[in-house]
Amino acid sequence: MPIEGPLRELSIHDVFQLLDLSRKTGRLRVSSTLRNNEGTVHFRGGRVIGASIRSNPHPIGQILLRAGKITEEELERACSIHGRPGESRRLGDILVDLGFVTRRELERQIRRQIEAVLFELLSWQEGWFSFVEEEEGDGDLDPESGLSVESVLMEAARRIDEWTRITDLIPDLACIPMLADAPLERQARLELTPMEWQVLGAVDGHTDIRGIAAEVGISDFDAAKIVYGLLTTGVVTLAGGGRAKEPTPDASALLAQARDALLRGELNTAVSAWRRLLLLYPHDERAALARSALEQAARLKELAEVR
Repeated sequence: MPIEGPLRELSIHDVFQLLDLSRKTGRLRVSSTLRNNEGTVHFRGGRVIGASIRSNPHPIGQILLRAGKITEEELERACSIHGRPGESRRLGDILVDLGFVTRRELERQIRRQIEAVLFELLSWQEGWFSFVEEEEGDGDLDPESGLSVESVLMEAARRIDEWTRITDLIPDLACIPMLADAPLERQARLELTPMEWQVLGAVDGHTDIRGIAAEVGISDFDAAKIVYGLLTTGVVTLAGGGRAKEPTPDASALLAQARDALLRGELNTAVSAWRRLLLLYPHDERAALARSALEQAARLKELAEVR
């Protein structure tokens, strides 16, 4: 019998803790009509051994390629073997067997991929969850190397605090970064990691942060964090002059923004204000109002789709 229900009655954090404490093995599905998104998490003995999300379906081969761990030729050779009739090995296992990547590096990249999905799902305040028990939990990691729910929840809490700092410069993921007119001497001294160079290379003045994350193949959080660093060093600016730091609005101001947007008939603007309130002030008493409003907005969208 599946364990299921709305996230407004049992938060996603509580769901994870329940599956951890009861050492469950099976598949958890989390869906959000408001986000038009769905994620799947695989558990074995209460540990997370796999996760995927519809909005960012990057296969492990592409992740290894973008990280510079394998070449395009090596990936093509592994894919050709993977596509042969009767071949049952996973693509990652084939890459390891061919000697193109170590088992340790493969698992490290898989863990990063799983963590990115989990942190995205743990930020959801509304939606529906359903857990189905299975005898053998499917996933990409062995139980011994799987992620503990406790460590994931602690890291998620840390990221929420970091998001608060990031939003001082980047109000939301729809912001569009663009290259700043940095002096040549500053550009020459620029020292960035390979991933930071990839994000900087994707900055074209037209693509927003969420689009850059999808193009580079990283999480929204990691993309926003890198753009934040580039903003503070003056390498990029935000389209429309968004470089200047603005004071973070309090919960009452965000509720007022949402109310004014509704009066103007701008539901999407109101939804953005409610989401930001939940992100900045998840434990404020007014967060309950924002969460309820988001649930109502999701129902309205469902009714509109039915009609």
